[in-house]
Amino acid sequence: MAGRLTDKVAIVTGAGGGIGAATTRKLAAEGAAVLCVDVDETAATRIADELAQAGHRAAAFAADLATADANRAMVTEAVRRWGGLDVLHANAAVQVMGSLADTSAEQWQRLFDVNLRGVAWGIEAALPALSERGGGSIVITASLLGIVGDPDMPAYGAMKGGLRALCRSLASAHGPAGIRVNTICPGDVETPLLADFFAFQSDPEAARRAIEERYPLRRFARPEDVANVVAFLASDEAAYLTGIDVVVDGGLLARIY
Repeated sequence: MAGRLTDKVAIVTGAGGGIGAATTRKLAAEGAAVLCVDVDETAATRIADELAQAGHRAAAFAADLATADANRAMVTEAVRRWGGLDVLHANAAVQVMGSLADTSAEQWQRLFDVNLRGVAWGIEAALPALSERGGGSIVITASLLGIVGDPDMPAYGAMKGGLRALCRSLASAHGPAGIRVNTICPGDVETPLLADFFAFQSDPEAARRAIEERYPLRRFARPEDVANVVAFLASDEAAYLTGIDVVVDGGLLARIY
């Protein structure tokens, strides 16, 4: 049976692990050819080889997406391999822990270069290819921390909030060309970034239990929970959704206490 993304071409950034790896698997299972992009070449190759061995169309592409040239090269590679582009999941990010006073200028710059400007450059590179196909879907991984605050992550939250604003501007600008732009805003997801967050706490196990208890569903998201939402937004089933945040948080924002 054909999948929802049969004959589509997708790029997933940050594909080497966590949400990115889960999304590459989901998009490939739905029929898409997937370019697996990651700064870690070994991780990108591992996921691409896994998919290829399962009979899917997939390839690895190693890039630090903090430059415009790397983003252009990424899109060029996808088009060269499969003739076009239909989906961009802009997911790559770095995380910095620390209060405002503890975040260095260099850390601010790295977060900006990868998490915000890098995403904008990737979208800019993808827009002509998406237009040539008559439209497509861009899904940006923002965060719940772009909506609410964490005292230990002001710089990270600022970049994720910026992505939400970027989404709305681009959805408005490129909707007439049939290009949809949406963000996903996950809460805590079982990824290495979450492990880093808890390692930063004075009592990691106690912090984990306390935060998990705040979720109505009493668990953190699995990467696959988020990947399922990305696949929906990438597909024609979401053809009338653009310029929105899809919060994937197990009900956390539904609570006041």
